[in-house]
Amino acid sequence: MKTLRLQLRFLFPLALTLVAAAYVAVPLLDQVTLRWFSRDLNSRGVLVATALSDSVADALLSGKPERLEALFDRTIQDERLFAIAVCGLDGQVLQRTRAFPADLSCAHSLELSSRPDHRLDLAGGAVHVGVHAVMGQVRVADAAAAASAAIVDPAAASSAPESDVVPAVAPPEPQLVGRLVLLHDLSFIEKRSQDTRQYLIGFIASLGFLIALITVVVAQLSWRGWVNGVRAVMRGEGLLSPMLPPPELAPFVDDLRASLRDLEDEYRRMQGPEVDWNGERLRMLLHTQLRGDQVIVVSNREPYIHEQGADGIVVKRPASGLVTAVEPVMRACSGTWIAHGSGSADREVVDASDRVGVPPGHEDYQLRRIWLTPEEEQGYYYGFANEGMWPLCHVAHVRPVFRESDWEAYKRVNQRFADAVVAEARSEDPVVLVQDYHFALLPAMIRERLPQATILTFWHIPWPNPESFGICPWRREILQGMLGSTILGFHTRFHCKNFMETVDRYLEARIEDEHSTISYQDKETLVESYPISIEWPQEALTAAWPPPAQCRQRVTDRLQLPADCCLAIGIDRFDYTKGIIERLNAVERMLEKAPEWIGRFVFVQVAAPTRAALDDYRNFQERVERMTERINARFSRPGYQPIHLLAQHHETEAVNELFRAADICVVTSLHDGMNLVCKEFVAARDDQQGVLVLSRFAGAAREMTEALIVNPYHVEETADALLRAALMPAAEQRERMASLRSTVREFNVFRWAGRMLSDAGRWRLRARVEARVRRLGER
Repeated sequence: MKTLRLQLRFLFPLALTLVAAAYVAVPLLDQVTLRWFSRDLNSRGVLVATALSDSVADALLSGKPERLEALFDRTIQDERLFAIAVCGLDGQVLQRTRAFPADLSCAHSLELSSRPDHRLDLAGGAVHVGVHAVMGQVRVADAAAAASAAIVDPAAASSAPESDVVPAVAPPEPQLVGRLVLLHDLSFIEKRSQDTRQYLIGFIASLGFLIALITVVVAQLSWRGWVNGVRAVMRGEGLLSPMLPPPELAPFVDDLRASLRDLEDEYRRMQGPEVDWNGERLRMLLHTQLRGDQVIVVSNREPYIHEQGADGIVVKRPASGLVTAVEPVMRACSGTWIAHGSGSADREVVDASDRVGVPPGHEDYQLRRIWLTPEEEQGYYYGFANEGMWPLCHVAHVRPVFRESDWEAYKRVNQRFADAVVAEARSEDPVVLVQDYHFALLPAMIRERLPQATILTFWHIPWPNPESFGICPWRREILQGMLGSTILGFHTRFHCKNFMETVDRYLEARIEDEHSTISYQDKETLVESYPISIEWPQEALTAAWPPPAQCRQRVTDRLQLPADCCLAIGIDRFDYTKGIIERLNAVERMLEKAPEWIGRFVFVQVAAPTRAALDDYRNFQERVERMTERINARFSRPGYQPIHLLAQHHETEAVNELFRAADICVVTSLHDGMNLVCKEFVAARDDQQGVLVLSRFAGAAREMTEALIVNPYHVEETADALLRAALMPAAEQRERMASLRSTVREFNVFRWAGRMLSDAGRWRLRARVEARVRRLGER
């Protein structure tokens, strides 16, 4: 019954086609059959007329047609010959058989015989009318006798002159003496035509039944094959082997697998929280699935910076999404974090092994600092990483720059961090979390020194398509380095797909899309999407927060804002990928379209300076500052300034105060792996108020669908979204924010780390089982 509809899709058109074929073929076959028999009867008529011609001609020439009666009666004994008549030259019937119609004249017979079908319908049935000419010769006996009487004396005849000799008489030409009318019975033709129709209909019916049977069987087998093939694809294998997908599914198997991956990601986001993910649960997972193995994190940016201040050494948290996400995980796992020591007082607080316990006052984990020379930092960090890899991976219309000296510095620094990982490892198989694009070569370097290590590399920025990545002169080396990872994580499935296509383009590797794995030089790497998030604030922390009204009062007093203004904020680094200029254009356009908001709408942009040593970043900051001055000069009023640009670093407490004070948070990234600012804003709004305007080019837009999603390149669309956010009723804000908070709370950073570590635990277990099997085999 499940395949009945599928089979009927074949059977109904087949039945209609066969009926139409029979409807057309039967009359056509009747016409062809009639023509065949008509020609046959004409040929038979000619033979009969030829056979009777002499007898009929003699009877007609002698003036005794009645002598033909016996001859005609014998002739019509043929079952197909119905009647015979003979017509004279005057058109009168001279002799006929009893069955010949009395009302059928010679003229009418001649007319019927000239028609294509030669058909005459009688009361007893149809007959075929054939008219054949009867030719005869005049008898010459009298002429011959007269000639012989005229020449009595042979001698006289011989002495007579030649001119007096009578020539011999030539035989006369045949002449028409009458017409023979033959009526053939057509009933046998009708009978044969009926039999032919029955045979044809029976043949078509039998053929249709056979085709229908074959169709049903093939449809059944095909359906089962497709179902089994789809099930195999859904299980991540082919019909015969994991490497061979069903051929008939090849046109859409990639799309099917991509859809399954998307559904899996969606399911992970939408499934109800069985148990809240928190630090305690992550520690439990570490001790159960990873057996308490050592966790080492490697990143360029350190989670805590020690700086010299006026009152001594102060500790700062850098403005980094990576630090925001990973630092809570390290507090839960109690491992070692290896990072570049960039603070002015960093060397003063470390021990002899360049380690320091953090966070200050708790010391949940160890921070191991790596010292770089200014030349190394310039080549590795500012040069290759941020002038090359950063613009290469972001579609932000800034050309990447690749220098040989920067590449050499990048390789040296990666090797130094690899040496540090080996030095910090307490076993042969630690769990190493390599963070971001600064260390693309590091996984392979660690793998070479620690073959049993579980290396989890997470790429925090987007991954470009193969054509764009092909710009990099050292693309093969970067891909080879990254494939030293056990697990390679990206924010979205789209970035995973781009990476696998890049490997397929530039390396000789075996790629299994159904399992999301890449096998290169006998090493296998799992490529998976792990959408990163933030730590959800604990109740003890939120209880200490000042109320939103108090936060708003502090912000308005500090910035001297109108008390009843609509406050929109943006929190970013001074980076050209964050869409700050597009954001300012949208604010300007909104004030143009809705001038009633002049004096009532204020936008505060916090932009922490970053990478100021690079010309692109310095020029970008200057451009933002000039644009801010221009817009303020255009729309400012006494006591009112539409845009406040705060180009300085803000600590976590100050940023949280802005979040709780704002009516709107604007995130207009031009291309972003995830962007955690939007999630931090949502986490800060325990009053369930505020509106999030979010770029569709940020990875977070996939999860946070209740935000106002915009295209930051479309100034009108972004300006309209700002106006809609400013006018949004409190009830709608509450509904949207409640859903956003539920999503961010459930899919927090501990779940992100838990998924990665769970996958790592499964891979480590498999590796151990395989090693044990190999040892047993060697015995």
